[in-house]
Amino acid sequence: VMVPAPVFAQSAEDRAGVERAALDYLEGFYEGSTEKIRRSVHPDVLKFGFAHQDGAYTRIPMSFDEMLAFATNVRESGRFPDENAPKRVEIFDVLDQTAVVKVYAWWGSDYMNLAKYDGEWKIVQVLWQTPPNE
Repeated sequence: VMVPAPVFAQSAEDRAGVERAALDYLEGFYEGSTEKIRRSVHPDVLKFGFAHQDGAYTRIPMSFDEMLAFATNVRESGRFPDENAPKRVEIFDVLDQTAVVKVYAWWGSDYMNLAKYDGEWKIVQVLWQTPPNE
């Protein structure tokens, strides 16, 4: 039995806001910009990922404060990624309050859930992993 479900059109403004938040996240880490991290990530973010090390994946959590510290370290150390490093956003879904995206970065891939707070898109959950070991 098929039951019709309401369809919510994503606005161009919301789609652009989601993409900007994902790019600010990437650029925050790439450029060492704590301003971009603060603008795109909710302070209550839940982030963890899996890095392939020594033949197995290791689970690595990262808090909001650790994100800011990482960005600060990039800026202060001057260790920026290569200009050809991946920096791509793939938007899976945008509703009026929530969105789902995938970003491709030098460290691997991140799947992110976003929510709108007071009209601004913020990343609230991140699950990432390094490239698969083939």
